Amino acid sequence: MTVIRSPRSGRARTRPWPLQRQYTGVALDMGSARTRAWVAGRGMILDVPTVTFPGAGAVYPIQRGSIVDTQGTARMLDRLLGHRLPRFSRPLIVVTAPVLDGYAFRTEARTAVEVLRPRTVLTVPSARAVALAAGADLSRPLLVIDIGAHLTEVVLLVDGAVFDARRTALGTGDLDDAITAARIAEAVVEMVTSMRRQDGTSLTLDALGRGPLLAGGGALRPEITCHLTGGLHAPLRAVPAPHTAAVRGAAKLLEAVHTRAIAADPEPPDHPRRR
Repeated sequence: MTVIRSPRSGRARTRPWPLQRQYTGVALDMGSARTRAWVAGRGMILDVPTVTFPGAGAVYPIQRGSIVDTQGTARMLDRLLGHRLPRFSRPLIVVTAPVLDGYAFRTEARTAVEVLRPRTVLTVPSARAVALAAGADLSRPLLVIDIGAHLTEVVLLVDGAVFDARRTALGTGDLDDAITAARIAEAVVEMVTSMRRQDGTSLTLDALGRGPLLAGGGALRPEITCHLTGGLHAPLRAVPAPHTAAVRGAAKLLEAVHTRAIAADPEPPDHPRRR
């Protein structure tokens, strides 16, 4: 397991999480290759392979943006987080989800996280989580390119909401003699081009002119980013620590939700409602 300090800057947190006494919270980003979790008050990101059982008999319960084994996903989450949450806690959980086919993912994710006995489960589109992690200006159109291990999404955010989206079942985990970095970059360029052609406004063009926000493990691959820069004819803005951007954005949302909750209700209810 990989442990990464602080979801914001890579520095260890020097102050306690302010709402830890009232609530327990978890931010989750479950990908087909890696699952990343941030637990409130611990100041670190847990980063593990997305497998039901580690070792030679590993089973992958999430494949290319879809949860294909809900019970296996639940077992993975229990192994990762069950012993790290306070006993008898009812955490608030924020889960990132792919933009396209997100309804099915959200449904299965909510079922899987029941193993953690959540008080409430919220979901956030991965692209919006990436934008939150980057501190992007969401008042202007924003193009987010998220290149994961086995899934790549291109999402246009307008006023922080999803305006358009494209995806391809390709990622860094597919790189071999047949699937090259150039091929992945070409797929992204094709998706952006399709957006521009179907957009009856100037929103996509405006976002492209600002420079797409690049996240995911693909942002760490110079051979991909080089082809992308040339193909898009636009500057790319890589998110710091792009492979953990989604979970860090979910952590920011988690803190914001807790802040509003504590302001409205200083004492947790005896029987909190669950979504």
